[in-house]
Amino acid sequence: MKWPLDDRFDIEEHTILLGYRGSISHGTYIPSEKEGIDDKDTLGILVPPEKYLFGLSRFDQIEQKENEWDTVIYSVQKMFKLLLQSNPNVLCLLWLDDNDYIKVTELGKRIIENRDIFVTKQAYHSFSGYAYSKLSGITKNEFKGYMGEKRKQIVEEVGYDTKNASHLIRLLRMGYEFLTEGYLHVKRKDAPELIDIKLGRWPLEKVKEVADREFALVKEAYVRSTLPDKPDFERAEKLCINIIKDFYESKTQ
Repeated sequence: MKWPLDDRFDIEEHTILLGYRGSISHGTYIPSEKEGIDDKDTLGILVPPEKYLFGLSRFDQIEQKENEWDTVIYSVQKMFKLLLQSNPNVLCLLWLDDNDYIKVTELGKRIIENRDIFVTKQAYHSFSGYAYSKLSGITKNEFKGYMGEKRKQIVEEVGYDTKNASHLIRLLRMGYEFLTEGYLHVKRKDAPELIDIKLGRWPLEKVKEVADREFALVKEAYVRSTLPDKPDFERAEKLCINIIKDFYESKTQ
């Protein structure tokens, strides 16, 4: 993997946490040479230069897609805002297996150690909301710009977007586990099943049947959940401030 290029500042120097996300972190990655339809996705957090903290310029994120690599790195402020919203796409970064982290600094480790800040019942709305969006899109057969030829071929053969169907089932199951245990199981024990869905081995009727059952389960988990209703905003803000301060204090030592 290559680091994103940016002529404004050194991305690598400012990155405090970087890891795999998506199929690699879930254990469902299928290499392209094996008829796979997956990118190699990475997600990170950086502390931006001081002008983006105190000046007139703004920095929220940098994205770079190069061949099969797809990288997104958020500023620490933007990342915390997304975490406070229980965004499933970024929460995963705090629960990766050790070997799925690419770079972990002491400041990045501090965020992981305080991930309980973001463990709340509001995850129900974000996980189920993302799942509904996947459900509504799996049968439209709209070939989006991000679809590669192999993915289009599978959609044409089976009549629905199998990759989104796999995401749908995964999101609902992860949401249920999170609401029940307060822990996000990123590396999936049900990976073989999710791969089968992604490769079109499930008929659409089965996908919808299982999804209906999982929607009911995650709703029940929300009702019964003992997690806090909302995240601790003050604690999150204090952590964010301290990470920025400590990052720049380390630069002066």
